[in-house]
Amino acid sequence: MTFEQLGLSADILRALSEQGYARPTPIQAQAIPVILDGKDVLAGAQTGTGKTAGFTLPLLQRLSDASTASGRRAIRALILTPTRELAAQVGESVATYGRHLDLESTVIFGGVKINPQIQRLKQGVDILVATPGRLLDHVSQRTIDLSQVEILVLDEADRMLDMGFIHDIRKVLALLPEQRQNLLFSATFSREIKALADRLLDSPVPIEVARRNTAAERVAQKVYRVDRARKSELLAWLIGHHDWRQVLVFTRTKHGANRLAQYLEKAGLSAAAIHGNKSQGARTRALAGFKQGEVRVLVATDIAARGLDIDQLPHVVNFELPNVAEDYVHRIGRTGRAGREGEAISLVCVDEDRLLRDIERLLKRRLPGEVLEGYEPDPSIAPEPIQNGRGQRKGGGRTAGRGRGGDKARPAARKAGGRNGAGGKGRGRPAAAPVRSRDEKGDVDGNTPFTDNSNRDPVVLAGGNEIARRKPRSKGKAAGRSGGRRRPAVS
Repeated sequence: MTFEQLGLSADILRALSEQGYARPTPIQAQAIPVILDGKDVLAGAQTGTGKTAGFTLPLLQRLSDASTASGRRAIRALILTPTRELAAQVGESVATYGRHLDLESTVIFGGVKINPQIQRLKQGVDILVATPGRLLDHVSQRTIDLSQVEILVLDEADRMLDMGFIHDIRKVLALLPEQRQNLLFSATFSREIKALADRLLDSPVPIEVARRNTAAERVAQKVYRVDRARKSELLAWLIGHHDWRQVLVFTRTKHGANRLAQYLEKAGLSAAAIHGNKSQGARTRALAGFKQGEVRVLVATDIAARGLDIDQLPHVVNFELPNVAEDYVHRIGRTGRAGREGEAISLVCVDEDRLLRDIERLLKRRLPGEVLEGYEPDPSIAPEPIQNGRGQRKGGGRTAGRGRGGDKARPAARKAGGRNGAGGKGRGRPAAAPVRSRDEKGDVDGNTPFTDNSNRDPVVLAGGNEIARRKPRSKGKAAGRSGGRRRPAVS
């Protein structure tokens, strides 16, 4: 099947041809005709399947075909994503595929100045890509109007729910017209996702490809047994011995990512870390350096890596196994794309035996293991509990803690200058929602309270986004944050 057979317009086909795309992926072949017919969709597809084009292409065509009144453009399509990186990636796809259409689009997320976003929205846009928290910031400031949305897309809905955004999503839904087309894309179909779909979708067409428990056939997977304390040493040796030039490494925590990147730098390997505590500018520079070959090793947490689009990535390393088995498949799916060969290495210590069993149970097969000479595990070392990604120790009950190790109880309220709530928004979490650890929290998706950025220097990136880079501040100066969402300073 070709894109021409799917009924796409000449302008969209031209954009696809310019990108070198001739044939749709399975998710695109199934989703595009259904979306063009105006039906709701419940799609199961993971990263790397072409799902973004699966909804952006028909969305662009439907909007371009519909007649619009003269005057200021209104937001007619809203695409919600869990993270900044994914929002930026989707926004880039919309701009690329719609380059020959008379449609305007923009992307909004936190971690950057809000005023340029306000000015862009005032100019009028047809398509808005946003993270939930920053979208609600604009709603609270009345700088955005969602009353004319015709198409709603929830991309990676499972991750949004994992990150505790169900309240934010409900608030957004309450602002939208009842008559609209709804498209929900999720890698998994948990009970929560099904409940959301029941509320959101009207007689949806189910589409499912590349199930979450299937690993890429072209990815060679291997487990190296090693003691926890020697993982960094072994990783540096593997990279140097095999002369790996581009390696994406996953850690469980933000602090662990920093420590590992610093270790590799000292070992003579150019490395950078990306996670929620890094500014958007730092993360953008690290990713750009990695793609250009200036950075040899990119160390990332699971959430921060969401939405990263890296072509021809040859090596993925699980420095630490993920707490959720499905995330293993998502991690290694970053390599071996588009028919290319890939390699996924996991460094496993005695603490992670149960996590490895969970992964093998999901994959329905054993992963080949190896012990390298000189790195044999010490059999006298006893396993230690692992803090999982939702505030629990693996195999134990829920703790009151939120940070590494879960030792500190969650405070009832934050002092001025502290961070607040999931994503920094200060909005409450439902009692049944999972509590994420600090390494999954923070401003990963850019959902931080709006603050006066007058004390920051802008760094202009491609596309005109200004990244707020904080200037040095005297120790006695208050940060001025409160426990709720910050209102803009009066200019």
